[in-house]
Amino acid sequence: MLTPSFKKNDNKAKLLIWTVSFIVFGAVAFLVNFKLFKGINLGFNVHVLALCNAVINGTVSVLLVWALMAVKNKQYLLHKRLMMAAIVLSVLFLVSYIGHHLLADETKYGGVHDAKYYIYLFILITHIFLATIILPFILFTAYRSLIGEYEKHKKLAKYTWPLWLYVSVTGVLVYLMISPYYVPHL
Repeated sequence: MLTPSFKKNDNKAKLLIWTVSFIVFGAVAFLVNFKLFKGINLGFNVHVLALCNAVINGTVSVLLVWALMAVKNKQYLLHKRLMMAAIVLSVLFLVSYIGHHLLADETKYGGVHDAKYYIYLFILITHIFLATIILPFILFTAYRSLIGEYEKHKKLAKYTWPLWLYVSVTGVLVYLMISPYYVPHL
């Protein structure tokens, strides 16, 4: 096992994790509903940010699977580095996601409301719901590892990992299903 990176301070960690989680949730909920920069010509198609989001989500998915393989092979340092990379990429995703929603008009799923549409809705709804609750799980799981409480980390990770993987994979699927309906915004 690795040497803990931080000293245990559960009260401070809980306060920080919940504060960050609520601020991020509030910021996303507020900012995606207000097009503060709608109509501004930035000289590029703002939907490229949605593509960036999908690429980041896909990369996070790969990192999560790789990190699981690393920990199962007792490569703890590699596991830690891969998970930290996944967290950093998720922060970049959040910035890009907010940017896209600040700049782009709402895109509605086009075409006939057939079986594919209802599959899209199911994926989208479950993705949004789980994406809104996953952040504190990720932060608490990382915290338990960083303070060396590996058994608690492992117990939390049994729930966090599959939820995070689902959110990252479905993020890519949502992009692939909605991107044909993007209207270029130059």
